[in-house]
Amino acid sequence: MGKKGDLSNFERGMVVGARRAGLSISQSAQLLGFSRTTISKVYKEWCEKGKTSSMRQSCGRKCLVDARGQRRMGRLIQADRRATLTEITTRYNRGMQQSICEATTRTTLRLMGYNSRRPHRVPLISTTNRKKRLQFARAHQNWTVEDWKNVAWSDESRFLLRHSDGRVRIWRKENENMDPSCLVTTVQAGGGGVMVWGMFSWHTLGPLVPIEHRLNATAYLSIVSDHVHPFMTTMYPSSDGYFQQDNAPCHKARIISNWFLEHDNEF
Repeated sequence: MGKKGDLSNFERGMVVGARRAGLSISQSAQLLGFSRTTISKVYKEWCEKGKTSSMRQSCGRKCLVDARGQRRMGRLIQADRRATLTEITTRYNRGMQQSICEATTRTTLRLMGYNSRRPHRVPLISTTNRKKRLQFARAHQNWTVEDWKNVAWSDESRFLLRHSDGRVRIWRKENENMDPSCLVTTVQAGGGGVMVWGMFSWHTLGPLVPIEHRLNATAYLSIVSDHVHPFMTTMYPSSDGYFQQDNAPCHKARIISNWFLEHDNEF
């Protein structure tokens, strides 16, 4: 029975070797399991052209988007992650001698590793806060788990009754999910809700305090004196605990800083 499909370079070399060893076409076909036509064709090509590799891969229609075109399409994606398939195709075809259709664009993007995904939602962070967060991370990068067990974390959070879910889609590769151009920022606003202040540590959860009105320095002073102080003195009686807050304006007020200075020997 003859072999179906293309012969590998090794198999074609076996055919040439069998014929050069003096075997007839029938003997070679019986030994290798190929058809007599295949044996004859492969050996003839070797005698006339000196080749033992298949050229089938060069057959068929040429790809409309070559390596240079893929780089061009990649730049379009990097410039606008939210572009639709129609917009990408239109922008790609500008200035090109041969236009492509949306189906070709979709196929090319998938070959390049791009897929249409929903972006991750992350908080809106200013450039200044990004730098401060990086400084904090570098300053504490060598802390151990035992070090972090002595930290009590606190923050305010607003829980909305309704959340607007815009159907935004982007083009990205599998490992680009946290790339800044692949993210959608969110802000806490609209729909009504409730704001609370809370704290926790490695050992236990702290109090959860509802905030009825706008949180200013005076209201925050009541929280730290009524809730932070008893929590820290109870959980860290050896005065080795750290109370962690962010840089919200009310946290940095003078009356708050003075209160912490008065109790810096306790935590």
